[in-house]
Amino acid sequence: MMTLESFEEASEAVSKVTQETKLVYSEYYSSQTGNKVYFKPENMQYTGAYKVRGAYYKISTLSEEEKQRGLITASAGNHAQGVAYAAKLAGIPATIVMPTPTPLIKINRTKGYGAEVVLAGDVFDEACEYAYKLAEERGLTFVHPFNDLAVATGQGTIAMEIIKELPTVDYILVPIGGGGLCAGVSTLAKLLNPKIKVIGVEPAGANCMQESLKAGHVVALPTVNTIADGTAVKCPGDKIFPYIQENVDEIITVEDSELIVAFLDMVENHKMIVENSGLLTVAALKHLDVKKKKIVSVLSGGNMDVITMASIVQHGLIQRDRVFTVSVLLPDKPGELAKVSSLLAEQKGNVIKLEHNQFVSINRSAAVELRITLEAYGTDHKNVIVKALKDAGYRPKLVQTTGTI
Repeated sequence: MMTLESFEEASEAVSKVTQETKLVYSEYYSSQTGNKVYFKPENMQYTGAYKVRGAYYKISTLSEEEKQRGLITASAGNHAQGVAYAAKLAGIPATIVMPTPTPLIKINRTKGYGAEVVLAGDVFDEACEYAYKLAEERGLTFVHPFNDLAVATGQGTIAMEIIKELPTVDYILVPIGGGGLCAGVSTLAKLLNPKIKVIGVEPAGANCMQESLKAGHVVALPTVNTIADGTAVKCPGDKIFPYIQENVDEIITVEDSELIVAFLDMVENHKMIVENSGLLTVAALKHLDVKKKKIVSVLSGGNMDVITMASIVQHGLIQRDRVFTVSVLLPDKPGELAKVSSLLAEQKGNVIKLEHNQFVSINRSAAVELRITLEAYGTDHKNVIVKALKDAGYRPKLVQTTGTI
């Protein structure tokens, strides 16, 4: 059972290994939503995510015999690091099974804490199945990342810190993968103040908890498809599911495209790197139909590799019309490119890339194609540039922006 006493015990235990993550007030999102928005920056934990809370508390509750057998778990990355770090502190060997697409940064950091890493399966559920098999073969103690009441209790200590710092909080937004974090946070929040609304947030392409709540029991999705790898779970935990049913007020789902925009917003306005799963609650802020409320979004983790960051930044700039590509036709004769360049310069458009295709037409002297990838200030500026090209007689055509900026 997750009781107030167990949460208090867990809070005292995890304070030994967690960093203080004080609430960060967001002027930007407060003005955007008409609420007072705060972030709980668990991306700033030593292991880069909240998962160390549940892992450390769970290990502290194990018997000596269970510890001596060694630990094993399955994880998309953050729980892996939490278990590896907690096991290292306790002097216990740990084996971590991770899905094969796991970002390299999460794999290397997990190894860096001294754990053995095994890659298996394409998604968490497949990695978990293999981890259970290894646990049985080697006689290891399995530490589940979310379907465990002790783990969920450790994660729930986040709620105690939020309410201590902001006693009048109205809403707490929590990401959901398997449901351990949300079960812990929502249960403790309701124990401390039943008036607090707890909102779970899932990726639209991995909404296993939403579907389970609709069905009234745990169900498994046939597939998951989301860039939020930390929450790409097919089936939520059955042990924590009743706590979600009782204590979570609503589930919101967000599209991957919303996470891309949220990443840019967090980098530009808060100078924070938050991984896609950790951005779920940020993207969900615009889905809440409330005003003048005090809202806390839990930023669950910040473990993101630089290749993923580069891709998200590029797609975000394109999505916001800060980078776009336009095609124009012009005669193939000296000076035409200079004319276009001068026009763009007058409109303060910054050229990133030019592609000159002489073979778009049989009559080259009549028309060659020039594709220009430009940097703009946003949609309004893009429209001004396109209009200037049109007024100059170039008949501009917007085309999909692809490739590396």
